[in-house]
Amino acid sequence: MAGVTAVIENQGADSAQTRETLGRDAFGRRLPPVKQRLYPPMPRDFDGGWIATLAITAFAAILRFWNLGNPVKFVFDETYYAKDAFSLLKFGYARQFIDKPEGIADKQILAGNLDVFKDTPSLTVHPEVGKWMIAAGEHLFGMNSFGWRFMPALFGTLTVLLVIRTVRRMTRSTLIGCIAGLLLAADGLHFVMSRVALLDIFLAFWLVAAVSCLVADRDWTRRRHAESLDDGTGPGGRRTVGRLLLVRPWRIAAGVCFGLALGTKWSAVWVIAGFGLLVFAWDLGARRAIGVPRAFWRSVLVDGVPAFVSIVLVGIVTYTATWTGWLLNDNAYDHDYASKNPAQGVMKVVPDDFRSLIHYHQEVLAFHTGDYINNATHPYSSHPAEWPIVGRPIGFDAVNDIKPGTGGCTAPAGTNCLSVISAIGTPLLWWGGALALIASLVLWIAQRDWRFGIPIVGYLTCWLPWFFFDDRPIFFFYAVTMVPFTVMALALVLGKILGPARTALEAPSSRRLIGSAVVGAFVVLVVLNFAYIWPILTDKVLPHPDWLNRMWFKSWI
Repeated sequence: MAGVTAVIENQGADSAQTRETLGRDAFGRRLPPVKQRLYPPMPRDFDGGWIATLAITAFAAILRFWNLGNPVKFVFDETYYAKDAFSLLKFGYARQFIDKPEGIADKQILAGNLDVFKDTPSLTVHPEVGKWMIAAGEHLFGMNSFGWRFMPALFGTLTVLLVIRTVRRMTRSTLIGCIAGLLLAADGLHFVMSRVALLDIFLAFWLVAAVSCLVADRDWTRRRHAESLDDGTGPGGRRTVGRLLLVRPWRIAAGVCFGLALGTKWSAVWVIAGFGLLVFAWDLGARRAIGVPRAFWRSVLVDGVPAFVSIVLVGIVTYTATWTGWLLNDNAYDHDYASKNPAQGVMKVVPDDFRSLIHYHQEVLAFHTGDYINNATHPYSSHPAEWPIVGRPIGFDAVNDIKPGTGGCTAPAGTNCLSVISAIGTPLLWWGGALALIASLVLWIAQRDWRFGIPIVGYLTCWLPWFFFDDRPIFFFYAVTMVPFTVMALALVLGKILGPARTALEAPSSRRLIGSAVVGAFVVLVVLNFAYIWPILTDKVLPHPDWLNRMWFKSWI
């Protein structure tokens, strides 16, 4: 990019021929024309691209919806989120449920008795978007195990579709996009999280949706920069590119998606910050590529300020709107705080409802950082340093000591069976993904290939912040937000191994054949690895030795 900029600025002319002068990169390689680098053409297989996309999405859907209602019970933290969601659906705000004796509310719901809520409001320690999404499934299919798992399965499936189309846009290759989607469909952690009523699968979806919008915005903006090289006046088409691009619809859509992600879990804030910096770098690179003088300061004012409005302010407004149910219900937890505590100083200008909402947030923050959570322990707690190598997965459900001849146990006499749901990533995918992320970092820095920055920024902002909270119980399933960015990195690196597609006039090369064999073998092995661990992802009854064969390390038990 620096080579292109230097050529344009040194020429100092404004003709189309000059603006398409070929430069060389830092390695001396000839670069394509500026317009082509700004906006490479999309693949022309529009129909075929969508057929392949929908086929892989359908494969992911079949996996995730098959036998979704089993086990017919609350799995892990479904006992909180499914009931909170139904409370939102029924009352508009979260209520406490009967808890004496322990588990009585769950038993009554499974027996068909839904009258399990007290009159007192409940402090829920996560925002409400994910629970409203679970509630939508309960509204459609009832307060049962299929109902509260329907929306996680749907949005887990839709994440596969988004990843395919996003990587396709990034690489201009339907094949590479489909590889990314197939890998995501075959990841064990993403699969399990798509089949339980927890919040993290929704967080992953909204983050991927926001990043997809940012990639689309990058294309949208650069296409207009490329067009300005034909109709602008002055070096680099300054008249056109100097206009304030205040209305960038894809970037506003990204702000909405980021707001919904934040409204699912607060950990989205780190991803927003990371991609905010990345999109500024994209805008700065585009202006430098077309020879805009003082590109940095122009990007700060012309791109940075509108980007802050579109992404951050729109995200904040969206996040606030997700609390509408709480704001409209006087009986919601802490809603009466402002009426009991008169405002002081500048807080007098804040409406009481919002002052109560601020206090509610302080209560939630105190829960997540207070002594109670910091002193808690859990047998499945996992340090984030272990996540990239699947060091300590988490068991969501287990039934041990199933006797031979009962419950589907076919073990020989003297050996019992068990059934488990283990939230474990497909090992080969995660281990290969860790190597791909290292390669992506190198390629991003060494070759200045913007595409590799997306999985790096996404992965790191979903992972590194947890190191600051390792004094409290944290779990491997939080890493489900890292999975889409892992498969993006894998697909990009596999694309490098595969090599460029040959034209119709070129003879097949051994380079492409070898690359195809390596890529195909890796994808097949990942799918086979997923099939091998399938029984411990889906509560299948297994003889104890068969279960141990899938527990490759002591830390997995």
